[in-house]
Amino acid sequence: MSSLVLLHGLGGTGRVWDEWAQPRVAPDLPGHGRAGALSRYTFESMAAAVAEVLPVRRELVVVGHSLGGVIALELASGRYGVQVDRVIALGVKVSWSVDELAKAAALAQKPIAWFETRDEAAARYLKVSGLQGLVDPASEAVDSGLLEVGGRWRLAMDPATFGVGAPKMAELIAASQADVVLARGELDPMNTDAELAALHDQVVTLPGLGHSAHVEDPSALDHVHGQAAS
Repeated sequence: MSSLVLLHGLGGTGRVWDEWAQPRVAPDLPGHGRAGALSRYTFESMAAAVAEVLPVRRELVVVGHSLGGVIALELASGRYGVQVDRVIALGVKVSWSVDELAKAAALAQKPIAWFETRDEAAARYLKVSGLQGLVDPASEAVDSGLLEVGGRWRLAMDPATFGVGAPKMAELIAASQADVVLARGELDPMNTDAELAALHDQVVTLPGLGHSAHVEDPSALDHVHGQAAS
């Protein structure tokens, strides 16, 4: 029986998977939630940090959203002491323009933004994590992405994580020792069916869902990761 590992996207925390069935492991990525910061964020350094906290290291099915999908592919390379049998990479942005990378690099250099109220910080968290309109701002899941210091609020996210860069998807897929499925919500503006099909022959499109398909419909990928757990 495979063990299910769930990796959230940029700006989120492991709590985005709250509605997914147990048992599963859903850690915070480095620089997010309650996980420690790194001196430098690369896909390799983030994968190494995730591997260190996994309680199970063999027969893993790893579902990763956006940035988490890239980390899942990196883990499947066999370089981190974990055995990944299947990767479902959901909503990964695979095409990056020079302007997009420059904007991300600029965000990574910005100082931490402070807010006078939790409500203001929560609104920012939901926007950054792509969960606006999908998660109750007052929920404990949002609390996991916030920090209160001296009566002021900030996102728990380290701004430097914005600078992780663009993934080399073709190389990651080729190096994977696991079965790989690329998945996307039909309405996701971050990628297209054609872009994913050009990279890989196992592509799943989830009808009527957007970039955060795993939150919009937590059961939408059951038939995909369930194949490996059977």
